[in-house]
Amino acid sequence: MTQQANRTVFRTCPLCEATCGLELQIEADKVVKVRGDSSDVFSGGYICPKGTAIAGIHEDPDRLKRPLIKRDGHHVEVEWDEAFAEIEKRLLPIMKERGRNAVAAYLGNPNVHNLAGAFYVRPVLKALGTRNIFSASSVDQMPKHVSSGLLFGSPGAIPVPDLDRTDFLLMLGANPMESNGSLCTAPDFPGRLKAIRDRGGRIVVFDPRRTRTARLADEHFFVRPGTDAMMLVAMIHVLFEENLVDLADVADHVNGLEEVRVAVQPFSPERVTERCGVDPTIIRRLARELAHAERGVVYGRIGIHTVGFGTLASWATDVLNILAGKLDRPGGAMFPLAAGSRAGKTAGGRGFKTGRWRSRVRDFPEVMGEFPVATLADEIEEPGEGQVRAFLTIGGNPALSTPDSGRLETALENLEFMVSVDIYCNETSRHADVILPPPSLLERGHYDTSFANLAVRNVSNYSAPVFEAQGPSEADILARLALIFGGQGAGADPAQIDDLLVRGMVEGHVANPDSPLHGRDVDDVLAQVGNRPGPEAILDVLLRMGPYGDGFDDAKEGLSLGLLEDNPHGIDLGALEPRIPDLLATPSARIELAAESIFSELDRMDGLLEESQPEGLLLIGRRHLRSNNSWMHNVESLVAGKNRCTLQMHPEDAAQRSIEAGALAEISSRVGSLRVPVEINDDLMPGVVSLPHGWGHGQPGSRLAVAAAHRGVNTNRLTDGLPLDPLSGNAVLNGIPVEVVAPVGS
Repeated sequence: MTQQANRTVFRTCPLCEATCGLELQIEADKVVKVRGDSSDVFSGGYICPKGTAIAGIHEDPDRLKRPLIKRDGHHVEVEWDEAFAEIEKRLLPIMKERGRNAVAAYLGNPNVHNLAGAFYVRPVLKALGTRNIFSASSVDQMPKHVSSGLLFGSPGAIPVPDLDRTDFLLMLGANPMESNGSLCTAPDFPGRLKAIRDRGGRIVVFDPRRTRTARLADEHFFVRPGTDAMMLVAMIHVLFEENLVDLADVADHVNGLEEVRVAVQPFSPERVTERCGVDPTIIRRLARELAHAERGVVYGRIGIHTVGFGTLASWATDVLNILAGKLDRPGGAMFPLAAGSRAGKTAGGRGFKTGRWRSRVRDFPEVMGEFPVATLADEIEEPGEGQVRAFLTIGGNPALSTPDSGRLETALENLEFMVSVDIYCNETSRHADVILPPPSLLERGHYDTSFANLAVRNVSNYSAPVFEAQGPSEADILARLALIFGGQGAGADPAQIDDLLVRGMVEGHVANPDSPLHGRDVDDVLAQVGNRPGPEAILDVLLRMGPYGDGFDDAKEGLSLGLLEDNPHGIDLGALEPRIPDLLATPSARIELAAESIFSELDRMDGLLEESQPEGLLLIGRRHLRSNNSWMHNVESLVAGKNRCTLQMHPEDAAQRSIEAGALAEISSRVGSLRVPVEINDDLMPGVVSLPHGWGHGQPGSRLAVAAAHRGVNTNRLTDGLPLDPLSGNAVLNGIPVEVVAPVGS
């Protein structure tokens, strides 16, 4: 590739949900400096260590540039046509002989960070035709989607805390000082938290660990892992008991209020206190403070979702905001209006359902078209019709990130065929027969289609590729897979999928009487899109037909991809505004508080409170600012320094077991055991131990040299695939019963 002159480019960081703007200095086609883009309309120059490492990922010698095929147990480089031909040759016979459900697919969270994942995964899955679809959502956020679907009719209708205008923030199971926020896109989340306090507001945190976020807060309270739902429902109980319910702006749009009043009566603060470990006077005081706050909001995240009552905790979070009059109003919980949203939507819809089909082995209902990843190993191991014998992963590493991963690794070894789309030969893709590497993060265009729907401010920002891709785009890779699975052959032109997607969108608008494109000539509209690559063409149509778009009307000012290209620091579309009732997609066009499935969970929780308090230690995870996904451990700047993969213990728990700081301890659960160095501190609630996720590198056949030198241990060797949140199928990754002992001879 011809070297270009020195230049400065601006780009949105794709490495976490914060979407910070980056300024990259390029010399001789090499990134020589990365800093925050001070003119970015959303992040204003904020950057974290992950953003500065983006060049290290691009230049990583372990990043794959050409496809790999496994021959005689070892991966060798091949040409692209040979790799696709191998997939056609070996996968299609399995599908023909055993049926399409004999193939499973797993989608990792990098898919929501790029355009190809947003637009081209669906055609792949449709062509594959399997019901065995799994994703990282069921180890992370599925409870939030389910509760949003039950309340608002759509699993994507997720209210976020209006951080920039709130004066009272009650936070549970979240550590945005380390994570930069999740299901709440807010670059410089730390700065936004400090701004709340600077303007006289208050922050209260519940967490089993005194995190960096907890130390920043005005108040922090320990809560026993897995019991947040009990405490939140007890706060709802207080609102009813003390006549503090005030629906405010949504009063005319709520069903089920009286049913909820009756259902929460058994859950007084005094009844839940022993199980939660939270004093009832604190629960009552904070319920009152929330009710009386002029601009207040409750925000809960992964720590309250990855537990046995994850969906109930998520539901209770939103119901608290509703009953305290904090939903859909400035400073409360509000719904973003993304630039790519459907314009002109009015209230009402088909609502949200699960269980349209069920898993073969454990009879789990599908949720949002997928099964819990905790049952993936079951589907591979269990013989019979529909047994999974082939596997496709796209941007995921389930061997590290999913429950009972030791069992899953064994299952992967026994597949007949496996394909991975991944930039690395990692702990999962090392099992693949074919690995297809997409271009690097800097060789692709970028737009945050997912996180714009979760942002605390409406903005729009596109990043053009920084460098020319050395191989096919990820969109072309996925398009060729879709064509193979659909029977078109390995040599079919991927442009067919581009045309199918873009033309299909335009034809839909032209045929819709409510669309500004109704009756127009399809080819004339496509001519306005021009010869853009497929993902960018789709994005242009979405933007121009969205709520801020120009509608392909040259006489109208409005958003388009061209306009974003002329504004590399992004375009500010304004603060969040009320959206109820228009966004409601329930059949009643109202917020439905009283879902029968939620009341079943309240009954289950009621029964649990009658049981005695279990003894022993509970394991929770933890985050670090320099770590998000496991593949980031292959960048030296993100793993340098002291070992972060340690087991944190409270001094009392360590002393009871005669375990000293720095010593190896053996931690075991029902499904596995590990030896890991111990870090003793009093930031943990007694009875709770903490181990970070995403480690456990250095497996034979993987090609991650830096990660192998900082291998750590895989916490998912301890997580159990049996207990799940029943409504969402989400794995239980926090509050796991464990034993910790000093190993014999240590």
